[in-house]
Amino acid sequence: MSPLIIFELLVFVAPFVILIRISLSEQSQGIPYAEGTFSVASYIEVIRSELLQGIIIYSFQLGVIATVITVTLAVFYAYAAWRASGILKSALLFSVILPLLTTLVIKTYTWIPVLAPNGTLNNLLLAVQLLQSPVQLAPNTIGVIVGQVYIIFPYAMLSVYSVLSSVKWELVEAARDLGAGRVRSFFEVVLPDIMPGITVATVISFAWSVGAYSAPALLGAGSDRTFALEVQEQMLINFNWPIATALSTIMLVLMLVSILFIYVTLGRIGGNLQNVSQ
Repeated sequence: MSPLIIFELLVFVAPFVILIRISLSEQSQGIPYAEGTFSVASYIEVIRSELLQGIIIYSFQLGVIATVITVTLAVFYAYAAWRASGILKSALLFSVILPLLTTLVIKTYTWIPVLAPNGTLNNLLLAVQLLQSPVQLAPNTIGVIVGQVYIIFPYAMLSVYSVLSSVKWELVEAARDLGAGRVRSFFEVVLPDIMPGITVATVISFAWSVGAYSAPALLGAGSDRTFALEVQEQMLINFNWPIATALSTIMLVLMLVSILFIYVTLGRIGGNLQNVSQ
């Protein structure tokens, strides 16, 4: 057995098997779970619970909204960086890489003084008279979306840029010589070529956003509850590991189905990752 297979089994397969085994254990008072027992009651409770159903729906809603915003911004930012040159190009790329050098909690916390009712953004909008009174941006769903987009944007942008950098500008020039405008040449020449990068950016953004923890925890209100927050509460506060692991397993299955759907859908319009080398 090769070292790589052993690594995969120990790091990925074994923890997942343990996760499933705990989820099939009976719940117990005073201890996380009853060892040596077998029950599917936790799965039934997760499926029947309106509270947990709402958390699952909210998690996927956040994933869709954050992904659409992030990937859209990433495509145009990557295009701007691709067309820039010299110090401007370096500045655009460095500004994306810089947040990756900061811890996740710290860079999420920085949005609190910006989005708070007495924060920088509200003060600015009040100063230019675009608002008559402060708006609650955080803690709020808006704050969660802004924070989550900020967290995943560098990864999405670099995914798109890595593919975009291999596109030949001469193809765009040829399209424009044949009468295509800037917008048409982008959508008919550039966009089809960068679809594999968009696919990667979409999968990363969606998977990370559905399982978001930092942004909802620091920038969200009580109703902004993702499944990651619920799993943390069930494991560390309620000590109900079967419910936590059952919810995690169900979310993992739903995520795999969603990612497969994204891959197949975008693959039909040129987003197949095999197209990168073509």
